[in-house]
Amino acid sequence: MIRTDEEYFHELSFYTLEHPDKSYFIHQHILDAYTLQMADQNSKPISLVFSLAGLYLFLEKNYSGRQVQIAHMKMAKNKKHWPPITLPEKKGDITVSEVLFSNSGKERDEMIKKWCNSVWISYSENHRTIAEFVNRELTL
Repeated sequence: MIRTDEEYFHELSFYTLEHPDKSYFIHQHILDAYTLQMADQNSKPISLVFSLAGLYLFLEKNYSGRQVQIAHMKMAKNKKHWPPITLPEKKGDITVSEVLFSNSGKERDEMIKKWCNSVWISYSENHRTIAEFVNRELTL
């Protein structure tokens, strides 16, 4: 039986939501990577901006998933207009199934970061826009 990316994501979510390091909240990172990897012309601008902001804060500023969540709450308070996001043709070299099939524990946690980085790099055309937006909104 062939499983969908959505099914793989749900299974990976069980892993991240039950992760022993509750203060880190690694689930936020898979949510951001998956949202961007599945994005299309019908995706909501706020979803794209917040997911890119999450990966920016994680990969460029070393934020934990919990810190990204808090940043999202701060950004949501004042914003009604979101910067435009250009969708890349290819949205990363790593898939959710590859992450799920890596060994549970440290290896999978590292694979999650590699996945996030792969997706982040694919959206390189938006890096400057997101960095300026996040730095302005969070006064970094």
